[in-house]
Amino acid sequence: MNATSFEKGLLVYFRVLMGWTFLYASSHQLFDPNFSASGFLEHTKTFHSFFVLFAAPAIRPVTDFLVEWGHLLIGLSLLSGLLVRVSGVFGILLLVTYYFAHMDFPYIESKLNFIVDYHLVYAGVIAYLMAKQAGHVLGLDGVVARTAFVKTHPGMAALV
Repeated sequence: MNATSFEKGLLVYFRVLMGWTFLYASSHQLFDPNFSASGFLEHTKTFHSFFVLFAAPAIRPVTDFLVEWGHLLIGLSLLSGLLVRVSGVFGILLLVTYYFAHMDFPYIESKLNFIVDYHLVYAGVIAYLMAKQAGHVLGLDGVVARTAFVKTHPGMAALV
């Protein structure tokens, strides 16, 4: 990667900020015994019939588990720089899901956000981190990519 020191600093900065954002979200969910994503999902406006499916009593435990642990794992991955490409895909998927779930078309969350909100910005930042291989800059992806295991299994190189 041919990046300037400034660009490398920005990659680490954005990776840590996004990692902290996901990790902080998981801390509220994992340590709150009353957490359930169903309250949020039951009050969506746009695409309500789709999102309410995930709040059904039979599916609710799976949805809650995926939300809580998804935030945690994405956050840890971005903070450590390990498997950034993998966690990035799930992070973008989660953010785009939240974007549509918050939508009261054409507004997002409130009348202050017309079509665009921070979920799309965050998804763009994660896509940028993936494209620039941000896990190789002061992250564990660079360390893992140099291991003999990855060198003998080229398919693994795509993950790091």
